[in-house]
Amino acid sequence: MRICILGAGKMGTWFGRALSNDHSVGMFDVDEGRLGGIGRCVPIKDRQGITAFSPDLVVNCISLTSLINGFEDALPFIPASCILSDLASIKGDLPAFYRRSGRPFVSFHPMFGPTFADIGELRNQNAVIIRESDPVGKKFIAGVFRGMGVTLYEYSFDEHDLMMAYSLTLPFVSSLVFSSCVSTSAVPGTTFRKHLEIAKGLLSEDDSLLAEIIFNEHSLPQLEKIVGRLNFLWHIVKNRDYEEAHRFFGVLRKNIGQPE
Repeated sequence: MRICILGAGKMGTWFGRALSNDHSVGMFDVDEGRLGGIGRCVPIKDRQGITAFSPDLVVNCISLTSLINGFEDALPFIPASCILSDLASIKGDLPAFYRRSGRPFVSFHPMFGPTFADIGELRNQNAVIIRESDPVGKKFIAGVFRGMGVTLYEYSFDEHDLMMAYSLTLPFVSSLVFSSCVSTSAVPGTTFRKHLEIAKGLLSEDDSLLAEIIFNEHSLPQLEKIVGRLNFLWHIVKNRDYEEAHRFFGVLRKNIGQPE
């Protein structure tokens, strides 16, 4: 298959390189300087080059804030039979765009990235494919991930964004709050150091990615849950209530599947 990647960022570059093992892959970025480390992918230096490359599949790896604009700018240069695709963490307005475009599409989301995952060994990782996707595109992307040993889940667009508010917003916000309280003068213990490593990895991500996760329309209930639990814990600590603390620890162990 001939595949064009839009966006030569971390994920676009990794995905393009992975696909280029078995497919002909071209890569376009508005910043031509980012096309220097794309391995065997063919650099596409302008949108007219997308037409010349004649892809069967276009995978949009641009950040969510510019993703739909990136699609619309490229659409006149994409063959009518080409399948559109995205790997956005939050789907947001994408369903409406795909309906307007009238093009076949496959939307998916690798639940891992170059920052935390061992990209060379993905057998413990997961990915989501959107149920409304075109069957041909869905079959192809599913085959790519199964070949990597990635476990696949299928959700609708709405189910995906609701799930992401739980699986991404919750840990992201927890790490952001931790980072806001960190002092460089602190002497870190083992637990502190582990949290700090996670926070550093998270904050090495692009600001637009962090923003798109926490601005998910389903994020506020998760934030409200965090604030509520913190208030409850604050009262336990303020009152030095050992009995309530023990009950609270028991609930937490049950939540994470740990025996009391």
